[in-house]
Formats: sequence, structure tokens, C-alpha cells
Amino acid sequence: VTYQNSDIDFGPLNGESEAATIDAAFAIPVTADWTVTVDGGFSYAFDAPAGADNSVVNGRVHASRNFGNVRVGGFVGGSNVADEQLWSFGGEAQMNMDKLALTGSLAYETLDGVDADIWSLGGDAAYFITPNFRVNGGAGWTTVDAGALDTDGWQANVGGEYQFANTGFGLTANYNHAELNDFDVKVDTFTVGLRFSFGGDLQTRQRSGADLGRTAA
Repeated sequence: VTYQNSDIDFGPLNGESEAATIDAAFAIPVTADWTVTVDGGFSYAFDAPAGADNSVVNGRVHASRNFGNVRVGGFVGGSNVADEQLWSFGGEAQMNMDKLALTGSLAYETLDGVDADIWSLGGDAAYFITPNFRVNGGAGWTTVDAGALDTDGWQANVGGEYQFANTGFGLTANYNHAELNDFDVKVDTFTVGLRFSFGGDLQTRQRSGADLGRTAA
């Protein structure tokens, strides 16, 4: 369960938004090397305009294979945004080292009934100070081609998670900065949350493939 607060600058205009999200992820071993990961969530905006849909539902299915300390896979998913259906497809790769995990992903997205092509490239580095304490940082780039709308954007984030010893409960925090180049839009988002993990510490969860949704573009 997470709460997020966003500060939005649009040229001379400034605004603020608040939202809460409930999400879940499951890593399901199929064979010794293959894993299926299912993740999804429900988000609710507290200050959406009157008459607008203030909720977003999303989900993804990942299929990945381990090659030693490298996991390679692909995903397909969807999201309901402002009464429109957004579909996403992509590939991802993750390298797990002693205390460091590096993840990269490439995604293509399109909207039902709209001639839109959206490409996203992202990367994430997670460092485990202890198996129950992770700090991470990432960056991403997105390009949108939707008829008259043709623009690029980028984002960068830092965060972390701490899981209390001998429990499944952990606290999460994240800061994200995003910019849309052609429209002078800047968004700063702070997120805090509470998570419960089944079956081990944070590093075990990462290596199982359960965190692929966190790092997907």
C-alpha cells in the first residue's frame, strides 16, 4: 500500500495531486529455470477533476528464464487510463551480483482506438546494504507519437526499502522527477508505502523475479 504526492509545474502554472495505490506481485516457479511473475495494482486519485475517472487499474504478466546470475524475459500487460485501454509489451533483463542487481527494460505501448506509439527505455540499479535493506536508483526515457502529439520525456528516481527482521513487513520510500520536453512540464513525486513479503528477505524476493514489475519501463 503506497501514498504519493506530486508537485506539477506546467510553465507558469503549478499544481499538486495526491493518490494511493494497492498493488501485489507473485513470482511462480514453473521449472528450475523458468518463472512466471504476475503483478498489478489499483490507484485512486484524491483530487481528480469533477466528473473524471479517478482510478487506474493495471496488470502485467512476465515470463523469464535464469541463465546463471542473469534473468531474461518479456512481459505483456494493460492499464485502464481515463476510460481508455493502454496495452504494453516489452522485454527485460536482470543481472544479480553479490549485493548489486542491475535491471534494464524496453517497452512498447499503444491505446485502443488511438493511433499512438509509445516507446520507453528504463534502467534500475539496486544495492543491498543488507539482505533486508535495499537502496535503488533508476532512469528512463519515453517517446510519444500520437498524431499531432510528438514529444519525448525522461524521468529519474531514487528510493529504498527496509524490511524488519523476522517479519514480512517493510517500509518503502521513493522520489521521482519527470519532465516532458516540448510542453515545459515537470513533475516531482514523493512516495511512501508499507509492503508485506512472503518467503524471505528483500534480496531473495528480487532474485525470485517478484520485483520485475518495479523495474519494468
